[in-house]
Amino acid sequence: MTAETAKPDTQTTQAKPPEEKQTNCLGCNKPIKKLKRYYRNGKFYCNKKCWRKTIASKAKETEAGK
Repeated sequence: MTAETAKPDTQTTQAKPPEEKQTNCLGCNKPIKKLKRYYRNGKFYCNKKCWRKTIASKAKETEAGK
């Protein structure tokens, strides 16, 4: 192997964009405090009630779309 083939091609590899930190609840849009947060399915909510509300609204949207 030569030195040229051993190096990864910098033009084809792209840096991943940084992931944004979630700061607001998806159910009620309130700011999430570090001590009080509810984590489900890769997302943060302020409490279980907001999580259930979000699930219910998504279910209604899918039913309306059918």
